[in-house]
Amino acid sequence: MRWTTVFSLSLALLGAAGCSSMAGPKPPQVPGVLKPPPQQELFLEARASGDQVYECMPKPGGAYEWMLRAPEAQLTSTTLGRSLGKHYAGPTWEANDGSRVLGAVLERAPASAPDAIPWLLLGAKATFGQGVLTQTKSIQRVATEGGLAPAQPCSAANARQFARVPYKATYYFYRSR
Repeated sequence: MRWTTVFSLSLALLGAAGCSSMAGPKPPQVPGVLKPPPQQELFLEARASGDQVYECMPKPGGAYEWMLRAPEAQLTSTTLGRSLGKHYAGPTWEANDGSRVLGAVLERAPASAPDAIPWLLLGAKATFGQGVLTQTKSIQRVATEGGLAPAQPCSAANARQFARVPYKATYYFYRSR
């Protein structure tokens, strides 16, 4: 009887040690406006690599400007090191399991790099399917690289033309505690 108790305790301790070594992602250091609500916890970190797609559009008064149309990026799990899914117009994040989350920008802050798109806090407007992203309540976009509107002029000469600008970012997904 004593031997089985020691064996059971050993298994329990090994299990607890295993859980602590498999810690999940850690929240990033962000400006206060980009922090998710305190009742949410981080559950997923993904690295995005792709393009920000812009279109040269006329503005009232005869001027033109590059307007963001959509991101097009592949998502990679930072903890597993494998493909997680994709990020596209909406903005939408879609996991390989078919689950999706549609976001809406709540707050923005300047990027740490001067030539990068801003950091964001987004809220989940809607989720779809059954899978990893269905539980999402908030998303942070941080550690951005590139992605700003093209430096080339936008004018009547290239109106309605598209430009793809490479970017990278890290997305953090939060769920209810």
